Amino acid sequence: MTTQTALPEGPILTADGIPLKDSLQKSLRQNKLRAMFLVSTPLLFLVFLFIIPIGNMLTRSVDDTFINRVLPSTIEAFESWDKVSEPPESLYSAFVNDVKAADKVDIGKVSTRMNYAKPGWKSLVKRTARKIKKLKGPEYKDDLIKIDKRWADKEFWLSLGIMKDKATFGYFLNAVDKTYDFDKNIIDVEEERKVYNTLWYRTLLVSFIVTIACLILSYPVAYLLATLPMRISNLLMICVLMPFWTSLLVRIVAWMIMLQQNGVVNDTLVASGILSDENRLAMMYNFNGTIIVMTQILLPFMILPLYSVMKTIPPTYMKAAQNLGATPTLAFIRVYMPQTIPGIGAGCILVFIVAIGYYITPELVGGKDGRLIGNMVAYHMQKSLNWGLAAAMGSILLAAILLLYWLYDRIIGIDNMKMG
Repeated sequence: MTTQTALPEGPILTADGIPLKDSLQKSLRQNKLRAMFLVSTPLLFLVFLFIIPIGNMLTRSVDDTFINRVLPSTIEAFESWDKVSEPPESLYSAFVNDVKAADKVDIGKVSTRMNYAKPGWKSLVKRTARKIKKLKGPEYKDDLIKIDKRWADKEFWLSLGIMKDKATFGYFLNAVDKTYDFDKNIIDVEEERKVYNTLWYRTLLVSFIVTIACLILSYPVAYLLATLPMRISNLLMICVLMPFWTSLLVRIVAWMIMLQQNGVVNDTLVASGILSDENRLAMMYNFNGTIIVMTQILLPFMILPLYSVMKTIPPTYMKAAQNLGATPTLAFIRVYMPQTIPGIGAGCILVFIVAIGYYITPELVGGKDGRLIGNMVAYHMQKSLNWGLAAAMGSILLAAILLLYWLYDRIIGIDNMKMG
């Protein structure tokens, strides 16, 4: 006769007398809190140093609220104007009243923004602002024209139409040599101000040439590093990594000394008889100098992804292909090279992304013919203070990089990318 053990009634308890279910839930909560704590630091780093700055950049590229806040009556009077007749007295009065009510610092910022729409606004507003407090009114048109005859120029008032909306795509249009007219129609900028399309083309061309040059130069170096004995390979790898231990500015200055017309490269070519002393090569402050220096600086970014992939390819694959009748060249092309495509893709994307936003090298060695879009972004951030245009250019660069990732994913696949 078998006896059955009766199951205890009520909840199962732990050794401490706590219900097992509650104990498990408490343990799970502690694990979740611990995981959240470990993730919080990199998450905050990502939010504050990546997401917020990019969000701020995207906001600035379309924001035009400042002029509406400082000159609300002027914008309202402009909207009621028919844009055909001469500017009415109400427009002049609204502008004077807005300037009198505004802070001096805000007037300076507004004049800078207005100058982007039509050159001359900044000097006109600053000159008038010094005397505008003394104007009695109630009519101001004749007084303003006496201060500066440009107040009678209808084109200045019409340019307010470019700035009347609180959100604008005008900065993006400026970045591709387009603009709005007073009626918000898209038109070309003046011929002498068309510079950005040339810079975009040059930036893409330089990035493409540098990427291809890095690939051609890096592939044999990476292959050599991957196939040589470890002792020699490690020694050569130190040479590849050494530029990372040297200041970028020092390397660029060294190239400037080497590439100038009385530099090491030209002196060597003249001494060897390849060039005459009168026909020294111009390799500084031009397009060629930018290509040469950027290629040398970005070489490690191509070598390392290639090396990391080549190191994982068993050498027996090449031997097996040759045993099956393939020549060494055919075995390399048909067997070895296809396996290095993930490294090629990773290296090309890395080099191209760094090159497309490069700034310091074109600034120092590029001159007028080697200047890229990154230099213009820095110019607007530091000198012209046109942050909206700089943000629009940065947004276009970001979109170009995301498009590149999308194309790479469609053609090769992001899953096949190997960075190391």
